[in-house]
Formats: sequence, C-alpha cells, structure tokens
Amino acid sequence: MAEQFPECKSCDKGGVLIPLSDFGGQGAPIHYKAWVCTVEECGFNLKIRNGDVLVNEPISDGSQRERRDR
Repeated sequence: MAEQFPECKSCDKGGVLIPLSDFGGQGAPIHYKAWVCTVEECGFNLKIRNGDVLVNEPISDGSQRERRDR
C-alpha cells in the first residue's frame, strides 16, 4: 500500500506535500522536519527550526553549501 500525502492547499496545480527529513547537530535523525509542495513553481513549504514553524522560506538546491565532513 502506497503512502498518501496531503494535497497542497496553496497551489492550484494538484501539488502534494511531501515530508523531508534531516539530521540534528549530534547526528540524530529528525523525521518530517519539512514539508514541501511537489510543484516547483508553487514553492509552498513548512519547516521546523529550533522549535519554530517557518512558512514559505526560500528554497535552494544546496549546491552553494559548503560540505561538512564528520
């Protein structure tokens, strides 16, 4: 059975919100840290940072980020 994710209420192009995960400062996984619309032109997103919920922050592809080796 495939997972079903919520539809994006911010766009009219049939986008779906998909969850993204990350790793915390100590390397522990943080599941569902962000939700992003699958329609790139829409750009709607929710992110959790330091306990705050942020809406529609700019999205970058990460190519300009410096790599951090552990």
